[in-house]
Amino acid sequence: MPDDIARWLTEHARPLGTLTPGAPHDDLAPLGDALRGARVVGLGESTHGTREFFQLKHRIVEFLVREAGFTTLALEASASATRALEAYVRHGTGDPARLITRLGFWTWRTEEMLDLVEWLRTHNRDLPEDRQVRLVGMDPQRCTDSLEALATFLHQVAPEQAENVRELEPLAQAHPAAHPDPRQALLHRAETLATFLKDHHTEFARHTTLKTADEALEHAGILTRAADLVTRAAGPASGDNSVFAARDRYMADAVTRLLDDDPAARVIVWAHNGHITKGTYGDGVPALGNRLRDRYGDDYYALALLFGKGTFLARRSHNMQAPPLRTRIGTGIRSLEARLAAALPGSYFTNLRTNVPSPQATPWLHTPHAQRSFGAGVPRFTYRFHIAPLTPADDYDGLAFVARSSCSRLLPAGES
Repeated sequence: MPDDIARWLTEHARPLGTLTPGAPHDDLAPLGDALRGARVVGLGESTHGTREFFQLKHRIVEFLVREAGFTTLALEASASATRALEAYVRHGTGDPARLITRLGFWTWRTEEMLDLVEWLRTHNRDLPEDRQVRLVGMDPQRCTDSLEALATFLHQVAPEQAENVRELEPLAQAHPAAHPDPRQALLHRAETLATFLKDHHTEFARHTTLKTADEALEHAGILTRAADLVTRAAGPASGDNSVFAARDRYMADAVTRLLDDDPAARVIVWAHNGHITKGTYGDGVPALGNRLRDRYGDDYYALALLFGKGTFLARRSHNMQAPPLRTRIGTGIRSLEARLAAALPGSYFTNLRTNVPSPQATPWLHTPHAQRSFGAGVPRFTYRFHIAPLTPADDYDGLAFVARSSCSRLLPAGES
């Protein structure tokens, strides 16, 4: 099988000339050919703490925006807090480093992310609003900004409802399954508030503006989805009713709303490989990418990012406040990454959507492999053995391989 991989890559892989943002895009032209016609592109990553993944994805975002007409970057980040960061990207409002910190996850609080945000701002600065690139969050959790926005809005239009927002304050920094409750009382409170705002939308739009009333409804929707995640029972990543499946469904729905609201929209989805896969993860959990593939067919393209060896940042504790640490891993001999590194030196891209004669001609594409997969946290002592199944052509449409990983560079913590 390694020889089969080497033969495939010799014929189909295209070297990446550089990972540095701002460089010419000539080496990305084959990716552009592969993405012709796609409305949604999933950009994955096998770790959240790899500098080179940030840099390569930054380059790809530049390319897709400038050369392929993509209009929106959707992040695996707080839907609530990303709204303020979009205001900076489009209008220059606020301090970008502080706004990145308010996204709520250490994984985004990096120099590399700040570089991307500043590029988006520079790109948008002289464009009319209808041609500016949007920046949105897909994840309902971490919704402090929505609580604050609704409290301010209700104080203005219906102060007697302010107590309903205060009752939702446990959602502010909570994560999925943080407040398991079979009755989902927080969810019912959030739904009641959303219904109230919808029923009085016309009235409130007259008292404020239509845009302000619409934004209040959007914040209420975020709180409703967050309340559902927070009150679901914790458990293994198993099945379509788990908290994990609900989170991916909400993220897929966020992308769908972007596409439905604007028929000309083309969306870049930035998330972990496990989320952008066309298949499932855990014990049959439909991934974000699985739902997008079901809805959009070949208009969805999933690009996984893998690396050979090096270091990356990750927490080594269940404590959500624990700082990420430098984590090292070698190439090894059993993983798909080891075989990719041995088959072809350097960093490269390969398109898995090709017209091969039959699956038998390229068996490695249709054979399960073990990929290394690390999230924001890793097991303290056993992370080197942390793997997930991957069948290349079934799970992804393309692979980008980075030979060596280094740690992403954290910004100062600042205000959160």
